[in-house]
Amino acid sequence: MTLDELANELRAASDEKEVRDLAKYIEEWKGDNRNAEALEGMVERFFGNVWIPKEEEHSKAYRLWSAFRNDAIHGIGGMTVNERLYTFGLVERFDSCESEEERLVVYGKVHAKP
Repeated sequence: MTLDELANELRAASDEKEVRDLAKYIEEWKGDNRNAEALEGMVERFFGNVWIPKEEEHSKAYRLWSAFRNDAIHGIGGMTVNERLYTFGLVERFDSCESEEERLVVYGKVHAKP
């Protein structure tokens, strides 16, 4: 599952505002400079601090997140750079970089070396 698929799956899993906010929050990570571990921390804090009213929807959202986290974030070391960029939805951002400095930021997000 890619980060974009995760966000779409979350939206499909629930009409709750909190779950939709989580999907948006996850997508916004792609545009900032935080790395994959920061993504994990922010989503885990979200689940710890935000109440999703329907237990079934909370459980489904957390299962989706956990599957992504375990495969993508915890498995990042076994991926190629291209796999990392694809999985985290950063291919377009990487391809549109106008400087080496910008590319280094994207590499850093997924713990890759140029």
